[in-house]
Amino acid sequence: MQNKILIAVGVVLAAGAAVGAYNVFGPQYAEVVAVEPVTVKEPILGQVLAATPVKQTVTGRREVCEDRVVERRAEERFGDKDGMVVGALVGGLVGNQIGGGRGRDLATVAGVVGGGYAGREIDRNHDSGKRYTETVRDCRIVDTPREEVVGYDVQYALEGEVRTIRLPEAPGATIPLGERDRVIGYDVRWTHEGQSGTVRTVEKPGERLPIRDGVIVVANPAAAAGGGA
Repeated sequence: MQNKILIAVGVVLAAGAAVGAYNVFGPQYAEVVAVEPVTVKEPILGQVLAATPVKQTVTGRREVCEDRVVERRAEERFGDKDGMVVGALVGGLVGNQIGGGRGRDLATVAGVVGGGYAGREIDRNHDSGKRYTETVRDCRIVDTPREEVVGYDVQYALEGEVRTIRLPEAPGATIPLGERDRVIGYDVRWTHEGQSGTVRTVEKPGERLPIRDGVIVVANPAAAAGGGA
């Protein structure tokens, strides 16, 4: 009977030693005291499905110009007087050869008048190398109605939804719709037996982080954000 009691005590003692060893050498955990999301800015882009021009009829003043060809005549030194002067001189000389006395004087005057008139008419009608053409530009202001594109109704897809927006210019394959924060990880603050530190994880952690061989074990580590303290 005494031997059986000793054996029972020994079993109890052995069981107590095993429990103590587990508490000392079993899994250890650091307490998570803070979790801060790490974000970056990224553009929000809508996938363009269609773009329809928006037209509006407007009435406005505009300048209309056209070119036309005109004929010119170069100016002479004395205008149309050269022929008249020469004609008068020639007519006077010719008249002076006719008759004598009072008749010669009258013939001279008649020759001057007639020669001047004839010379003027000849000078007016001659075009030997004195006519030319040139192009001139005529412009005028007109009031005309016209259609103008004032924008585009753009249909786009974003996160599974189809939406519409009006833009002042034709879009490309995508349209920018602003920015948003994208979470790329978490800075996790931990403490364990008077020590503390920060690790960065890809996924959001729970309330504890396992410790193995004195090191915080992270399932999905990102770039380290800090060490122990």
